[in-house]
Parts: sequence; C-alpha cells; structure tokens
Amino acid sequence: MKTNIALHGKRGTDLLHDPLLNKGTAFTAVERDALGLRGLLPAHINSQNEQLAKVLFTVRHKPTDLEKYIYLIALQERNENLFYRLVMEHIDEMMPLIYTPTVGQACQKFAHIFRRPRGLFISLLDLGHVRECLANWPYENVRMIVITDGERILGLGDLGANGMGIPVGKLSLYTACAGVHPAQCLPVMFDVGTNNRTLCDDPEYIGLHRERERSPLYDELVKEFVVAVQEKFPKACIQFEDFGNANAFRLLHEYRDRICTFNDDIQGTAGVTVAGIYSALRLTRGRIADQKFLFFGAGEAGIGIGDLIVEALKAEGVAENAARKQCWFVDSKGLVVRARTDLVAHKLRFAHEHAPVANFLGAVEALRPTMIIGVSGMPQTFDEPVVRAMARLNERPVIFALSNPTSKAECTAEQAYQWTHGRGIFASGSPFAPVTLNGVRHEPGQGNNSYIFPGVGLGVIATSAARVTDEMFFVAAKTLAKLVTEEDLAHGRIYPELKRIREVSGAIAIAVAEVAFARGLARMIRPANLQAHIRAQMYQPEYEDYV
Repeated sequence: MKTNIALHGKRGTDLLHDPLLNKGTAFTAVERDALGLRGLLPAHINSQNEQLAKVLFTVRHKPTDLEKYIYLIALQERNENLFYRLVMEHIDEMMPLIYTPTVGQACQKFAHIFRRPRGLFISLLDLGHVRECLANWPYENVRMIVITDGERILGLGDLGANGMGIPVGKLSLYTACAGVHPAQCLPVMFDVGTNNRTLCDDPEYIGLHRERERSPLYDELVKEFVVAVQEKFPKACIQFEDFGNANAFRLLHEYRDRICTFNDDIQGTAGVTVAGIYSALRLTRGRIADQKFLFFGAGEAGIGIGDLIVEALKAEGVAENAARKQCWFVDSKGLVVRARTDLVAHKLRFAHEHAPVANFLGAVEALRPTMIIGVSGMPQTFDEPVVRAMARLNERPVIFALSNPTSKAECTAEQAYQWTHGRGIFASGSPFAPVTLNGVRHEPGQGNNSYIFPGVGLGVIATSAARVTDEMFFVAAKTLAKLVTEEDLAHGRIYPELKRIREVSGAIAIAVAEVAFARGLARMIRPANLQAHIRAQMYQPEYEDYV
C-alpha cells in the first residue's frame, strides 16, 4: 500500500515533520532540490539499510527497557517507515519493548515521559463536541480504532489517561504484525477521570483530575463517539480495550450487533487461548471434549475464553449446557457456584451446582481439572502446591499463566517446568525465556493476543465487514493452531515462532474474510483471488521515490 506524496503537497519542514512521509537523511539530492529540503538536512545521504543499522545500534545500547521504549516511540513519531522496518525485522526483540511487558511500565510513567501527543484524547469536557475532535484527525481513511478509558490497564488497574500507551501500542502491532497501514489507525483515550488517587494528586498527570464518571454522562459520551465515528469513518472498526469488567461486557453487548466492533480482552484473549488449547491437545493426545477447565479469574478475559471454549465443544457435538459444565471459575470469593448470591451477570452462566470451595488449590483438588488458566492479574497464585497438584492429577498438566505484564503472571515458566518435572505444558501472556531442566530445553509459548487481533482486523478491513463475530475469532483460533508445526511442538512451543507473525496474520485474515463473505457481512464484491487481495492490503515499510 503506497502513499502518494503529490496528494499531500507537503514540502520543506512540513514534509520532515510528517512521520508517514519523512525519510530523514535518506532523501536523495534530487528530492532535496525538488521538495524544498536543501539545507534542512545533513549533506550525507543514507540508505534505509544504513538508517536501520544506526537505530538498531542505538536501541540496543539504551540502559533500560523503558529508555528503549521512549526512543522507539520518538522514532515512530518522526519516521514511521523506519520504525516499522525495525520492528518487523526484529520482532522478537522489539515487541516486548513496544508492547507487553514494557508498555505496562510506560503507562505507569506515561505522564512523566510524555513528549508529543499521539492519537485523540476525548474527555468529558468534549461532550457535545466529539465530532469536532474526530474532524481534527488529519487522516481520512481510518479503518481501525483502538479506544480505552484506562480503567483496567493490563493487570495494573486504573491508570486513567496514562493508559493511552495501550491503544498506541496495540495499533503498532496491527501494522507490524498484519500490515494495516499506519494512516488507517487511530488510537483514542476516553478520559472520564480516574479513581487512582496517586494520579489525581500528581501535578504532572495529563488527564482529568477527578473521580471516574459513573453517571449516564459516561454512556452519553460513548454514544456520541460511536455515532460520530459512523459519520466520519463509516468503514472503521472500533476495538474496545482495557475497560473495567462492568463497562467492557455492557458496551460489547450494547454495540456488537449494531456496529463493527469487538473487545480484544474478551474475544481476542479467547481466540489465542483456544488456539493454545488445540495445540496443547496435540501434545497430550487428548480430545477437547474430554477436558475440564479451571480458571483463576472470572473477569472479561476468563469469561470470554469460557464462552469460546463452549463454542469449540459445541463444534465437537457437545451440548451447550454440558459444555458450560466443563468450565469452572474461581474468583476472589472462591469457586463460582450456583448457591452464591454475589455473582454479577456475566458469571452466572458458568455458576454450577457444587459445594463452596474457598480457594484455588481446593478447587483443583475437588474438580481435578486437566487445564488451569490464569487470568486474574494476581501474581504467583499458581504456587507450588497448585502446580504440583496438577502434575499429580495429569500426566501432561496444561498451565496457562496469562496475566500481563510479566510481573502479574500467575507463575513463571521456570516454576511450571520445575514443579511438574518438565511434564507441564506452559503458556504465558508476556514472554518468558527458555528453561533448561535436566538437560532438556523447554521453550514456553506466549499466548499473546497479537497472534489473533491483527489478523482479525486485517480480514475485517480487507472485506469492509459490517460486524465482527465470535465465529471470526473461532476460525482465527483454529487457523492459528493449524500453523503450529511439529517442530514447534517438539520444542514445547504451542504457538508459532513470533518471526512468522505476518504469515500467521495473513492466514487468519483470509479465514476471517471467508466468514465475512459467507455470512453476508462483507460490504464489497468478493475478489477473484481473495488471498492476493488481502496480501495487497499489507503495508510494507519501504521508502518511496517522491520525484
């Protein structure tokens, strides 16, 4: 996908200050003369390869991951082609810096490292003026919007407007992992206050210094935003990200059948987890219909995974009621059972008949699950007694510690392998280094949503889909699982190597597009060659010749 500079008419410093068009020292002598750049750049002309080597060297010599993050964001803000070439060619190294786990630390310090605004900041002060906010965005063909209200950033809680690092990071992954053009991406911070007292008392905090809005004004602002997007960017998909549980479920229910939208914490997490389950079953040689799943955490991620597991079981011929009874949840009050009177609506469909159980270890012993899935944001809750119990109950215990960032994981990869004597099948939300135990190297899988949402988004964009459905996430999960090779499994990996992420996203996009056409959701005529059509949508971070 190319950007024609003639359509912008930019010259001189305006051109140098546009990160989508700027090539820095790579502008040729002819371009410098023709575009008013003579004297504005050093004399030596670099190739993009030379620039890439320089920025890679610089990143690697920054003293901390946070300093690396700051440098990378600054690079993105001045030269997006160079930024994305760096990320794409060194994805294993760069993804943990631009997203989890480093983005969590960056969000915590966001106000203090804030340099230049990126995206739209829409606050309660903009009620009645949201259309004006969207009209101020400089790019017309917005196709993917990631919006957060900052209430539940990763496992770190309420970070208010500091949570803007999440939409920025997510959209960087849409581009790096699936080739969604940067000009089609819009990060949005929905600033409705924060209940984080430390932030409110910090004079450098960039958001509203007030408690969170809980009145109907909140819904009024959301509605105004949704309506304005339909008018200004009618083909855009809205991804809700890191909202608190109550608003996440409610907003998804309110809008999913009316506009093109999804919640990655609910549906994307479900997709990547179900893919990991399918891969794990290739190692255990089991059937999904014979599994019992026990979750620690019954929020949006856990319930979303449970719902998609139910769909996977139904596809194997299991009745829905029976499928739900294969999924059990433990929350902060203990096992989710029918007799409890404190359950919110989204937990009720997984509340089963059982005696109360106070803690997770008790639930493991009582229910004898084959797989445990941590989505609690509570670190070290898969402690040694829990993991050893799973190893006693199962020849190949499956342990998914999915909470982000790394500091919030329910257990580490090393703990999972040690406490199961190397028999455990482990995955985490943020990356862990390989573990060598008794001479055997174990490579933990990273059940990161970046394997799912970029490909889903690309498929939605490529077909101008009117809706995003659970079926799309189900086919995305199955596609991802099929791309896990025998070599991956031999190394203990239940996800493909990250260096194949563009291939993975392209395959998922094709599967999602097939669903869009089959269900009448595509707002375009099916191309003769769907695969070629999708590949043609994928941005490549190459410099153009402007003259």
